[in-house]
Amino acid sequence: MADRFLTTKLYIPPSRPDLIPRAQLMSYLDDGLALGRKLMLVSAPVGFGKTTLISEWVHYRAESFPPCRCAWVTLDQGDNHLPRFIAYVVAACQKIYDDVGRDLLPALQSPQSPPAEVVLTELLNEIAALGRGDPRAHYLLVLDDYQEITAPAVHEAVLFLLEQLPIHWHLVLTTRVDPPLPVARLRARSQLTEIRAADLRFSVAEVTSYLHHVTGLGYSQADIAALTVRTEGWIAGLQLLGLLIQETMRRQSIDSPAQIIRNFTGAHRYIIDYLTDEVLDQQPAVLRNFLLRTSLLERLTAALCDEMLESAQRSQALLEELETHNLFITPLDEQR
Repeated sequence: MADRFLTTKLYIPPSRPDLIPRAQLMSYLDDGLALGRKLMLVSAPVGFGKTTLISEWVHYRAESFPPCRCAWVTLDQGDNHLPRFIAYVVAACQKIYDDVGRDLLPALQSPQSPPAEVVLTELLNEIAALGRGDPRAHYLLVLDDYQEITAPAVHEAVLFLLEQLPIHWHLVLTTRVDPPLPVARLRARSQLTEIRAADLRFSVAEVTSYLHHVTGLGYSQADIAALTVRTEGWIAGLQLLGLLIQETMRRQSIDSPAQIIRNFTGAHRYIIDYLTDEVLDQQPAVLRNFLLRTSLLERLTAALCDEMLESAQRSQALLEELETHNLFITPLDEQR
């Protein structure tokens, strides 16, 4: 089965040349290791740098003490097939221990593969035994793009892994959508480290550093402050702006990007094309229609949306779905 693996799914993404260090977030993740947190959840909308943060942290931890080793899987929709998902997890663990799960892969390839719990139990027993060789080390199982997983059977397998992980093993999920896992219970038991969009947003200093790095130009404090507010620190938006400035510089000589910054809004075609391709086109028709018809409102409440749409009190469920999927809305309080 090994020859059927798409090996690039098991690669940890390399460092980006335009990387802005996120020392505070990396320190927060380090604390999660030290405290033995079982789940590290990085959940935010598209374009907030989730994968970049975790990959940079993994590279950093690989060179740190105590050592930290990583099994990485970048997920796609095909991984909703349970035997395939488990096979990729086994293959990822083999990046840490060459021989782990060797007997499991042929069984997963069989038309009548054994129950998931049987296979995962054997895998967990093997990595627990191998991990005793260095009790100081930490181990990460990173499942990147977890929003691709929709199959209940795979969610159940992940929950089993999470609950039975050996000591010093940690599950890391990056996702656009909160997973159907007992996040609230883990939070209450101090077994969860979570990073959200609010944590990932670029600060004024990070916006300044990023734009200077990618364009080589200077920016006024007023322009940077206004841009940070307008973009809400959204990293993908700032990357698109950097691209726009670079393209403008290639076409003409400019001394200051101030006018470009002032004209850069959510209506720019770069932003529209990005959000359409990456987000809107992936949503069911009912959510797209809801977003379109409520787009005139500055603030949304279920009652107001019901009245506007003349719907039979479906808006509350749709708003909750938008929040769960990190889509286009920001809660103003903790009440639901």
